[in-house]
Order: sequence, then C-alpha cells, then structure tokens
Amino acid sequence: MHSLLIQYVFLILIILALVMIANKLRLAYPIVLVIGGLALSFTSAFSHVTIDPELVFFLFLPPLLYEAAWQTSWKEFWRWRRVITSFAFPIVILTSCVIAFVSSAFIPGFTLALGFLLGGIISPPDAISATTIMRGVKVSKSLVSIVEGESLLNDASSLIVFRFALATIVTGQFHFREAATSFVLVVCMGILIGLLVGLIFYAIHRWLPTTTSIEIVLMLITPYCMYYSAEHFHFSGVLAVVSGGLFLSSKRQHMLTYQSRIQGITVWTNLVFVLNGLIFLLIGLQLPSITQQLGDISIASAIEYGLGISLVLIFTRLLCTFGASYFTRFMSRFITVADDNPGWRGPFVLGWAGMRGVVSLAAALSIPLLIDEGQPFPYRNLILFITFIVILVTLVFQGLTLPWVIRKVRPEDKYSPIPEHKQERIIQKKMAQASLQLLEEKYSEERVKNEHVNNLFARLQIDLNFFQQDSEESNHAIQNTLTSFQRIYLDLLEQQRKLLYQMNRHSEFDEELIRKYLSLIDIEEFKLREKLAHEVEPT
Repeated sequence: MHSLLIQYVFLILIILALVMIANKLRLAYPIVLVIGGLALSFTSAFSHVTIDPELVFFLFLPPLLYEAAWQTSWKEFWRWRRVITSFAFPIVILTSCVIAFVSSAFIPGFTLALGFLLGGIISPPDAISATTIMRGVKVSKSLVSIVEGESLLNDASSLIVFRFALATIVTGQFHFREAATSFVLVVCMGILIGLLVGLIFYAIHRWLPTTTSIEIVLMLITPYCMYYSAEHFHFSGVLAVVSGGLFLSSKRQHMLTYQSRIQGITVWTNLVFVLNGLIFLLIGLQLPSITQQLGDISIASAIEYGLGISLVLIFTRLLCTFGASYFTRFMSRFITVADDNPGWRGPFVLGWAGMRGVVSLAAALSIPLLIDEGQPFPYRNLILFITFIVILVTLVFQGLTLPWVIRKVRPEDKYSPIPEHKQERIIQKKMAQASLQLLEEKYSEERVKNEHVNNLFARLQIDLNFFQQDSEESNHAIQNTLTSFQRIYLDLLEQQRKLLYQMNRHSEFDEELIRKYLSLIDIEEFKLREKLAHEVEPT
C-alpha cells in the first residue's frame, strides 16, 4: 500500500512535467500524456500499472462528467438540443452498426454480436478528451457547445449498446422488443434519478445551515450519489450525473454563497486537472498488458485491424455529421431549427473532433474473462487491443491535426452576431449605467452625507465615461490607454504586497489578517488581468 501510494505520487509529478512540456509546445495536454504514458509503459517501474474498470467508472467518471455538466451552458445546450440529441443517440447507434458489419467482415471469425460489442465500445467521442482539446482551440462558441453537449450524452447510449451486445454474447439470445423497451427505460429513469438526487441536494444547499466547507464537500459527493443511485437500479448512471449536474448548475446562484462559488471553482479545477492527467497517462500505460494478452493473433494483424477500424470510425463520423447537416436543412422546412443552413465547415470540424478516450478503454476492460460454462470470452484480447489503437489514432492523430483543420476550414460563427470582446464592453457599460441609476434614484441623499458613497459614484462615472468613449476613440488609442493603466495598477498592487510583507515581520500584526489582504490583492490582480485580456482585442 505504501509503495503504491509513492508510485502514484511519482505519476502525478510526471503528469505535471508532461503538462508543462505540452504548454511549452502549445499542444493539448491529453495528447502528450497518452504519448508519455506509452513511453513509461516500456520502463520496469511503471509497466505493471493497470486500470481497474470498476475504479474508472465509479471513481473517475462521475466527477469528470459532473464538472463538464457544471461548465456547460444550459441556454446553449437547449438551443442546440436537436443537434446534440442526434449526435448523442442516432449517430452513436448508427456508428455501432457500421463498426459491427465492417469488423465482422474484416476480422476472421468475428461475429456480428462481437462487432456490436466493439461498436458500442468505440463509437462515442470521449467526454473528457473532446472538451479538453476543444477548449484549447479558438473555435466558435456554437461548435464548442455542440461538442460539449454531445460528449455529455453519448457515453450513455454507447454503454447501453455495449450492455445489450454483451448480454447477447453471454446468453446467445437477443430480443429486439425487450432491448428497445429497456433502452428507453434506462435513459428515462437515469435522467429522472439524476434530477431527483439533484433536487435533494438543492434543498440541502438552499435550506439547511451549511457553511462554505460543507457546501464544497456536498458538491464533491453529489456526482457519486447520482451515479450510484442510478446504477444500483441498473439505469444509466452517466445520464443521471449529466442531468443532475445541468440542473444544479442552473441553480448555482440560488443555492451557493459567493464564497462557495469562488472556492468551489478552485477545488473543482484542481481536482479535474489531476483526474484528467491520471486517466490519460494510465491509458498510455496499458499497452504492454494489452499486447501480452493477444494470444495467437500476431501484433501485425492486430495493428492492421485497429488501423482499419479507426479509419472506418473517422470516415463514418464525418459522413454522419454531414448527414445531420443535410437532414437539418430538410427539417427546417417543417420545424424551427437553430440553424437552417449549417453548411459544410462546421460539420467537418465537428466530425474531426471525435477523439476517443477513457470510457472506451474502461468499457473494453470490463468485458468478462469467461462466459457461461467457463469458456473464455471470444476475442476479448483483440477487442482490447483494437480499442487501444482507436484511442491512440483518434486522440493523437485527430487531436494534433485539429488546430490545423480549424485554421484551414475556418468555420464561420454565424450564431454570435456580437463579437465576444464587444459583448463584454456592452455588459460592463450597462452594469455601470444601472449602478449609477440606482445611486441617483435611491441614494441621492446618501451621496451628500456619505463620502464613500460619493466616491463610489465618481468611480462608476469614470468607468461609464471610458466605455462611452469607445465608439469615438480609435482602437489603437484605447489599447495604449489600457496598457498604461494596467502597468500602473499592477505596480501599485505589487507595492501593496511589499508593504504587507514588511508589516508581517512585526509581531504586533496578525499574520492571518495579512494573508487576508494579500488574498484580496490577488483577487484584484486576477480581475484586472481577466478584464484587460479582452479589452484590447481587435474588432
């Protein structure tokens, strides 16, 4: 136990080093982590590290899905609900069918049931890798919203296909009516349980005497309660976490205090960073154990099968995204759609963003070793190897080329009529106007008697005057003004830090109070840098 803990500490240190390398090379860190895991797998120190599929599903998946749901905009999710639903269910099922027929024809002795099992494993783009890589690429908000929304739902549909195919192989029977009914039940009840558990936790946050620490701990255990509650009754734990996470995310302003929202973001950001790093590194570390289990099938043949399936998978997703685009144009004649002419640029980028990841590998690892009467599960080792090749090809090849594809294709952002930096200035201007109006109408007498209120009014007036000059001054002049302001203000904050450091050397000042004001300075610097990062963007 002690040595295992030390080993994982070293793994985390390796993750940090690889992420720093990825940042230096300006690459998405999941790609570098998988390649780094591959390299580590050939060393004796880490070659025996394996993934427990039950551990991945229960320990890693709920918080990662919950955090993704928490960051997803419900407004954007609902706006693109038809596209997201089509990607998450029909396209996953169609992809599973294509993989089933191709693999059964391509691999000697591979049955159609085994093909559906493989299709259910590798059909869904990964919720973790897709969102992680897309967030690091400058692309339109609409495409990111669709990819994030799709990745939240497609795991459930693929795992249901996987479950039915596995039952068919083990029992040797398949009843379509029972499978269809079970599919609907698993989806609907998973969503319902997630919403019910989310409602319970909402009530706890809203009406019980919680503290900031209690609220953060409650946020950490919420996804596990959602996932376990659904899986305990054999429904979709993935959909339970996603639906409950979306519900609680929309209620965050009502159920959490400002301290919990600020500190919770920090906790979740660091937790998800570590979990993501471990997952992608462990994927790369699986190669030796998977290769050793191939048995009679040669590595060359297994690689050939894996590369062939990967190409079919990529090509099928591209066809499906274009098909969804044409189907949307057709349906726009009869119903209202978010975009009646998607074109080809956006669908191509969406098709190319279909990286596979940890859910596929965990599903493959969860295939039982034996079926009824003690017989070995047919082609289990080959399915594992093909899954690993698919993850490697899609994550590394598509992940590395995705920025280049976006630059060449240049998908249009037709759905944001106002550029983001202009939206920020409008928001800031309207906030200043509303604040000044409130002070003038409700606190005009206080301005005369209270110097602090009057200073607040003057500061807001200065901000408003600056925003109103935006339409009159050139962008170059604004950039020079803001750069100078940023330099002076940051110098001022640094001088305040130095003063606090000096005061902390004297015994009469409480260090806890000094740290409090140092934290306030850090928050002020963060706000300044975030604000000015968008102020000077060119139009």
